[in-house]
Amino acid sequence: MNDDARKYVDLLVEHFWKKGYFTISRKFGTYLPEPAKVGEFDVDIVARYKKNYAIGITLSIDDLNSEKLIDKLNYLATRKTKYTNKKVNLFVGVDPSLMKRAKMIIEKLDADIRSNIKLFPIVERSLAIKRKERSKNEILFS
Repeated sequence: MNDDARKYVDLLVEHFWKKGYFTISRKFGTYLPEPAKVGEFDVDIVARYKKNYAIGITLSIDDLNSEKLIDKLNYLATRKTKYTNKKVNLFVGVDPSLMKRAKMIIEKLDADIRSNIKLFPIVERSLAIKRKERSKNEILFS
């Protein structure tokens, strides 16, 4: 389970990087500190894009079966920054096989809270075409 959790957090960090966010703290990191608890809940990543902040969590099958999940999503999605009072985005990463179930749970929340939650599947990216295959198909000069 620890290896899967580490892999999911790594893939979540990649998703943040694609969106342009700078990772401030993350779980299972070598050089970055672990994020502090937000309220009573653990988070996986805290990131920043310009002056906007975001929280990232990954959900497993155990999390989706938990009765506290609605409270956790509700609490984390309503966070605001301390001084500027801006909303903090909540990125929720789930396994693609659990995507429907996660959507159903998020649809139970209020519309204002739902607009602050970004749900996406955590998938490993496929490797590029192998060098030999690519060189056979592409002719650069004739």
